[in-house]
Amino acid sequence: MKRLSIALFAVAALGGAHAALVTKTVSYRQGDTELKGYLAYDDSVTNGSKAPGILVFPEWWGLNDFTKGRAEALAKLGYVAFAADMYGDGQITTDPAKAKELMTSVAGKPIMAERVQAAFDQLVKTGLVDESKLASIGFCFGGACSQVLAYSGAPLKGIVSFHGALVPASPDAAKKNKAKFLILQGALDPLVPEEARAAFIKSLNDGKFDYQFLSYSGAVHAFMNPDADKARAAGLAGVGYNPQVAARAWAQMQLFFKEIFG
Repeated sequence: MKRLSIALFAVAALGGAHAALVTKTVSYRQGDTELKGYLAYDDSVTNGSKAPGILVFPEWWGLNDFTKGRAEALAKLGYVAFAADMYGDGQITTDPAKAKELMTSVAGKPIMAERVQAAFDQLVKTGLVDESKLASIGFCFGGACSQVLAYSGAPLKGIVSFHGALVPASPDAAKKNKAKFLILQGALDPLVPEEARAAFIKSLNDGKFDYQFLSYSGAVHAFMNPDADKARAAGLAGVGYNPQVAARAWAQMQLFFKEIFG
């Protein structure tokens, strides 16, 4: 009976030591701008037991609950996830006009490359990541952010772009890039027209990228985000949540990570 009691105590102790999700807001800087990112990881990850690191770049709405939720979902899969602040001071909005204003203040400008690099540097600074196993994902505007980071030559194993804006790779970007690409688009996305897709794919072919480009039937823009239907109801055309496609795309991302991280 004594041995049984000891055994039961040991089992209970092990059960009580289960891993827990750790989340925190992390302040960092790009130039004079204070940025507020969101870090998520399993508490089994320590400086002595590192995990692959994933950057998460948000839609044009900013670092909102949807983006934080994706970081948490990645942490539950065993990754250290850092969701980036692209606008400063953690600014978010639900107003399309304000979102456009915020995005255009950054998109296509030198500050965009500087801010994606700042997010990358902050992920590495956590000391929790295996620096040989780094990747980036992004949604909408965040998809473009992931592409820009890869084009800079950042040591990424891969990037995943969900219904992202598509940024053609220049010859110089192709030379610098180290990442495999997984591009997941809605076949009916009116915000990324066919000519934009064709120009993007041509640039990847010309640059001899290792890429996968998946087009999901029936899906429009923002198919990953459950709040997209609210945005459409409020008058934002061309967006809509598609739970079946969202599940397929997330599963495809997981297969991709298994490939690139080994």
